[in-house]
Amino acid sequence: MTTLYPSVDTSAFWSKASSSLLRYGGSFTPAAITRAKGAFVYTSDKKRILDFTSGQMSSVLGHGHPEIAQTISSHATELDHLFSGMLSPPVVELAHKLTAMLPNGLDKAMFLSTGGESNEAAIKLAKIYTGGHEVVALAASWHGQTQGAAAATFHSGRRGFGPTMPGSLVLPSPDAYRSRFRYPDGSYDWESELDYGFELIDRQSVGALACVIVEPILSSGGVLVLPPGYLRALKAHCQRRGMLLIVDEAQTGMGRTGKLFAIEHDGVTPDILTLSKTLGAGLPLSAVVTSTVIEQTCFERGFVFYTTHVSDPLPAAVGLKVLEIVQREQLTQRAEIAGRRLIGGLRALQEKYGCIGDVRGQGLMAGLEIVTDRVKKTSDERLGKALADKMFELGLSANVVNLPGSRGMFRLAPPLTVSDEELDLGLSIIEEALRTTPGTLPLSDGN
Repeated sequence: MTTLYPSVDTSAFWSKASSSLLRYGGSFTPAAITRAKGAFVYTSDKKRILDFTSGQMSSVLGHGHPEIAQTISSHATELDHLFSGMLSPPVVELAHKLTAMLPNGLDKAMFLSTGGESNEAAIKLAKIYTGGHEVVALAASWHGQTQGAAAATFHSGRRGFGPTMPGSLVLPSPDAYRSRFRYPDGSYDWESELDYGFELIDRQSVGALACVIVEPILSSGGVLVLPPGYLRALKAHCQRRGMLLIVDEAQTGMGRTGKLFAIEHDGVTPDILTLSKTLGAGLPLSAVVTSTVIEQTCFERGFVFYTTHVSDPLPAAVGLKVLEIVQREQLTQRAEIAGRRLIGGLRALQEKYGCIGDVRGQGLMAGLEIVTDRVKKTSDERLGKALADKMFELGLSANVVNLPGSRGMFRLAPPLTVSDEELDLGLSIIEEALRTTPGTLPLSDGN
């Protein structure tokens, strides 16, 4: 039972929301949330909802973790916010511990608030270091909503705002399910696709390439997992052109993919790594990490990124506690094991329902693509929304990406602390939604 908001007048709540809130994309979930604990959120009418997206893909430790709550409380009381040029023990210690966990070449860190902010800083570092201004991203990318990060976001939200930053260039996204680049046997030829993409980049470039920015899993773009070897090939392309490689691990960091950092899957060290969402486990904390050489050069050339909350002690203390818990509780290994259970369960459902065109993912991040038929692979956004609504009615928050061109794509990322029983509950709700929603194309013979 919540003690914060024990009684909410829902009629007044939605009246005030309608009259007072600026809408920032999509529509609001039709429920007043009054409590969040563990893997669940609770509505004003006492309904329990299993959270299969960890809030905004962030709360890797679940909601209301007692050690995180204690860290927030103690620092809110004694060491919360400072002048941006001041340093405190949690900031220095977080930088020291984080860089010690990362490979050589990721040696210096700074701490900000959001993923967009960290990507903005990373792009500015790349520009001042290389002297170039052209930024390359993938076609299904989402890197944030500040000016530079938004210019490198090609998934959606580009129209109606005037020109983006000059030099915003795009590569095809590695989509094994839909790509036209195929070997004679029908398998996905991502290497030819990537090489072709860079041929186009070379034709578009004015000779001022600064960086490529990429997510190891394009989450908003459809939970597209970079193929094995892709990141290594991408870095080679960057090195040949004198560009920096920025890897945005907003959602994949802190063990989500079965490795502490997703760059470990390919054994690639980017020139700049950004972290956010999962680093603060739901609190606004992000990081930019780069090499000693790049940091020194950019400092000498006048790099500036003063913000109100740079090096704030309270979120840094939370980040330290997140690192401690993830390692102590072996949550990276848990993500790998739980991910096999989740993705295996989704693939079992794919054998029963023809509307599931593809199941993909890595670790405890999974994607479920809804189609009108498996031959044409035509996206079914209408059915995706109907299924999401039914799942929520049955007690599961399973995010269908609610943006134009999102293809009826579910992205599922439960907390790393999720139990097997909670995973099975979520899968059973997904199955019940598929069973009771018209148009899901049941397959009686499993074909």
